[in-house]
Amino acid sequence: MAEQVYSVSICGRAILDLHSLNNEGGEGNQITTRMVNIIGEDNRLHQVNAISGDMFKHIQAEHLQRIAKQNSLALCRGCQEFNANRILADTSFIESFKKATPDREVIDMLLKHCSQDDMEGILITAQNKALGRKSTVEFGWVAGVPELVTTDSYFHVKYVADSGSLRDKEKEGKEKDASNLGQNIFHRPASSGVYAVVVNLEAARIGYNDISQTYPISQQERTIRYQALLESLLYTFLQPNGAMRNTQHPHLVNFEGAVVISHKPVPAPTVSPINKNYRDQIQSISTTLNGLREDAIEVKPFESLAGFAEELSLLSRKTQPLSLTRS
Repeated sequence: MAEQVYSVSICGRAILDLHSLNNEGGEGNQITTRMVNIIGEDNRLHQVNAISGDMFKHIQAEHLQRIAKQNSLALCRGCQEFNANRILADTSFIESFKKATPDREVIDMLLKHCSQDDMEGILITAQNKALGRKSTVEFGWVAGVPELVTTDSYFHVKYVADSGSLRDKEKEGKEKDASNLGQNIFHRPASSGVYAVVVNLEAARIGYNDISQTYPISQQERTIRYQALLESLLYTFLQPNGAMRNTQHPHLVNFEGAVVISHKPVPAPTVSPINKNYRDQIQSISTTLNGLREDAIEVKPFESLAGFAEELSLLSRKTQPLSLTRS
């Protein structure tokens, strides 16, 4: 029988070089990279480059949608089209309930109707309701480790084969610079460094109605969704999508860390890899928790992206989401 999983946490350090996955915007011909202020393990303030959790959540959701379509999982009309409004763009679902319909029944309908909204979460704002479905997967900011990350700005110029004739036309007033046909210069950022990653997955909540505290879908369906979610998490790190990947595809040099698995209703410990001793801390906390509940926590260290892929693959094949209700 497959082992049951209550929750999973992923804590790791990824080395990303020469990327520009997440930017603040642009001023003139200068693109501004995203920077955040953090407190390091030295208790000092640091400004570091970072990639928002929103960016990684979007990457993961995109992979999940493709997997769900390939595996014929339940998807609302909005999610089938990867519409940002998701189930709110599905008129058949919106028309299936009224304002007076109990919230627990609406959530039951949602869980049956769409696997993506089940796992990614959604706020239902139709029929005069404001009913939330909390996501089962959570991403923290992917933050640069202080002293181990840097951002540089690089000069670029748009190549124009016949720039001389364009300049002549501009002088004659036959062509305006606003047409963007000339040989423009611009500056692009590129960041490199060690980045701290934290992810949490609440496996037991897949298909779970938090209001009625029941599962309106079968254990088999929950397991299939769980496997799809783990697969999407793996692809998130194998292919970190984002801005400027056409010419600044990130160099993922290494990914090391720990996959922490909780087999009982105990949170899988999460310690930020901004702390260089994060793996020791996770192991120590897990030992303490296992003293409270025997064999509750399992720690799976990995030293490379290949090792991470192997751990998630084993997790998908050997486990299933724990049920919070009695059979």
